[in-house]
Amino acid sequence: MLLDRFDPFLAEFDRLTTRALGTPEAAGMPMDVIRQGDELIVRFDLPGVPTDKISLTVENHTLTVTAERHAPYGEGEQVLVQERFDGTMTRRLRVPDWVDGERVSADYADGVLCVRLPLAEQAKPRRVEIRTGDQAQIGS
Repeated sequence: MLLDRFDPFLAEFDRLTTRALGTPEAAGMPMDVIRQGDELIVRFDLPGVPTDKISLTVENHTLTVTAERHAPYGEGEQVLVQERFDGTMTRRLRVPDWVDGERVSADYADGVLCVRLPLAEQAKPRRVEIRTGDQAQIGS
């Protein structure tokens, strides 16, 4: 039987891990977020998760990914070490106002969920015409 005891090193390690990886529920779902052209791309690592066990929603400027993975242990097997996540995990991200939530899309291949968040038309850079001569309106 293992006894729990307070270890300041482990407490600090847990604090730093949570700070780097997010909440414990997010630790099983590492991600990268990049901007590419007119969209944000979020990639989640979900190895071993079947597509039908992944849920993706966008609501009220929040992107929610839920995934479920269960280890394939057989009857009579005794787990001695388990470091891989087993169960349901959820990750929530705040989506900026300048993302078009109606056009969000996702692909899943090789254990990586790739979510594309396109910029809304009003958030895209646009060229402004500068009027000169008779077309110019100064001060009105």
